[in-house]
Amino acid sequence: MTLRYRVRTVAAACLLALAGLSRVAFAQKAPQIPFEKFTLPNGLEVILHVDRSVPIVAVENFYKVGSGDEKPGRTGFAHLFEHVMFMGSQNVPVGKFDEWLEAAGASNNGSTNFDRTNYYETGPSNALPLMLWLDADRMGWLLPTMDKQKLDLQRDVVKNERRQSYDNVPYGRAYETILPVMFPPTHPYSWPVIGSLADLSAASVTDVSDFFRQYYAPNNAAITIAGDFHADSAKTWVRRYFGNIPRNAEIVRPSVPAVALTKDTVLHMEDRVQLPRAYYVWHGVKTFSPDDAALDALTDIIAGGKSSRLYRTLVYEKQIAQDVSMGNSSNKLDGMIMLTATAKPGVHPRELHAEIERVIRDIAERGITERELTRVKNGMRASTVDRLSSVLGKATQLSYYNYFAGTPDYMAQDLARYESLTREQVQRAARQYVLGQPRIVLTVVPDGKTELALTAGDLR
Repeated sequence: MTLRYRVRTVAAACLLALAGLSRVAFAQKAPQIPFEKFTLPNGLEVILHVDRSVPIVAVENFYKVGSGDEKPGRTGFAHLFEHVMFMGSQNVPVGKFDEWLEAAGASNNGSTNFDRTNYYETGPSNALPLMLWLDADRMGWLLPTMDKQKLDLQRDVVKNERRQSYDNVPYGRAYETILPVMFPPTHPYSWPVIGSLADLSAASVTDVSDFFRQYYAPNNAAITIAGDFHADSAKTWVRRYFGNIPRNAEIVRPSVPAVALTKDTVLHMEDRVQLPRAYYVWHGVKTFSPDDAALDALTDIIAGGKSSRLYRTLVYEKQIAQDVSMGNSSNKLDGMIMLTATAKPGVHPRELHAEIERVIRDIAERGITERELTRVKNGMRASTVDRLSSVLGKATQLSYYNYFAGTPDYMAQDLARYESLTREQVQRAARQYVLGQPRIVLTVVPDGKTELALTAGDLR
């Protein structure tokens, strides 16, 4: 009896000490990414970060265009160019972009989302002039080589990628089923980044060339160089290779009206799956909005990982869920909150629903613990620091802040959002955005098993 009490007391003391150390560590000065920024006369933003720790350099070309800049009937173009941009340009024959970089010991890739497209290379320091020249050639001189053969080839690649990622993957069509319910048809987030097969098939060389001409210009781009290089040399190369690319007309993006869910929408979809999966979606907020950090914390505590409340109860204790996750997706124009839970064999999703409702209500009415908040804060700092473990990570972070926060120098403010979070803010976020708020509930069920879908009656 005495021994057990002492063990608990010592354990509690250790936890308090660790919590105190965590608070001290979190309150330490935010990591710094020293940088220099300037803009060429043609509007290209250039960000330099010198890091001589290893002889490696990374270049990120950040274009301020994503699927959110497309139009209904003309979707998938931003992602299509993520592929076309590696197919050569006026001075780079087809296949040579990758070949020349690989011969120099470098690698490259790209990605697209609602708001931006980025292309990046990483390699030895002496490959920097080659990286910059290749990137400049495809920015300024890609269209002279754009023809139907090249378009058809990459169009087929993207179509196949869509089949692999959406059409022929279990639960793959859930996300694009949710988007047009969350956003009206004219909203730029109402279609998936990859676009539709019909739009890709209908796109002409003129259509995609016009899209490139409008958005892939120096005054709609930023280039970030991070790693082992001399700033003066990098500036010379950037001005030499990019300086004579003409700027385009300034892009005037239309204002997007605010949207909101006004009622619950209950859907179900049959698919070639073995287990039913429920999706709960609420309206969220834009990136860096005042409640963005609180929603990050809330979703992490509810079902953000194996130490979250729902994972503990649904997967470990009750063993009625195969998996459960939740996340806050904030973007430049709007955001969504999504919770996903897959039932175990023989379990109806309504059993999961009861526990999901209980956990959300408990947080909204009783709040979170100090330990949960500390875990979230430490996790946010750890993930931020981890992103800075490579020169490419630093380049990506600088580019991200530059576009979404208006300055590359935003890490301290970003981390401060989480450092200053209180339990009351997280509890308020649960009440304001989740508990009792209009939502989309989609159940994906095995073919012919519609009785496994959640109904409006199950949600009452």
